[in-house]
Amino acid sequence: MKIVISGKGGSGKSTVAALLAEFLAEQNREVLVVDADESNPGLYRMLGFENPPPTLMDLLGGKTEVRKKLRERIRKEGREELGLFEKHRISPEDLPGEYVARRGNLSLVVVGKILQAREGCACPMGVVAREFLKRLEFSPGGIVLVDTEAGVEHFGRGLETAVDGVLAVVEPSLEAVALAERIRDLATGSGARFAGVVLNRITPETEGILEEEILRRNLPVVGKLYVRPEFTAALLRGEKLPLSEEVREELVRILQGLQSGLL
Repeated sequence: MKIVISGKGGSGKSTVAALLAEFLAEQNREVLVVDADESNPGLYRMLGFENPPPTLMDLLGGKTEVRKKLRERIRKEGREELGLFEKHRISPEDLPGEYVARRGNLSLVVVGKILQAREGCACPMGVVAREFLKRLEFSPGGIVLVDTEAGVEHFGRGLETAVDGVLAVVEPSLEAVALAERIRDLATGSGARFAGVVLNRITPETEGILEEEILRRNLPVVGKLYVRPEFTAALLRGEKLPLSEEVREELVRILQGLQSGLL
């Protein structure tokens, strides 16, 4: 199963991806995290890796080479699908070892990052992410979690067409709620399955108000994550996010809701 995790900037997409990945790996599930956020550099730390692996963009010759091939394909055939990968179907084992960071049952692949000023748009990275996910075959019973950039630009690149479902993360703000509604509409409009929303960083004071706004928009809630100082401390230190028993219980409910939303 391949799940895209979307939402407003700062809503906690990477946090949710890292927590789900760590918990599933603890349950002896094979987990692959695909870092498709061109801006956020810290997901690998949340997952407990000391260094990120080289990117798929590096593997394919860099942004300039990918952009050149993309332009050639559009000019000749009028479409964006790229034969950049040697195989029509690929697994993480098909990639050179250094391009996949591994720790137990958990693996990480990074699509690409914007590293320099005036580097140009991130569109080539979006195309690479989509084509990689379309071709990706993962272990039976395994799960692929795709951490995306903030907002909805990846819907313009068709990333949701390469996965089984879309999950939105919502923090306590009206902007995050409105964006989740838009994510739902964009996902379903393109034929993708919208699994629902995870309410993140909620407190007793904000929980009821947030649920009221979510209910008003008919957005299904698959689970909740509450404000936890230990997460803030780990993120400041660049450490792996800790899993307490309370957090594990919250993650169980999220996974149950996610499964229900995709059946």
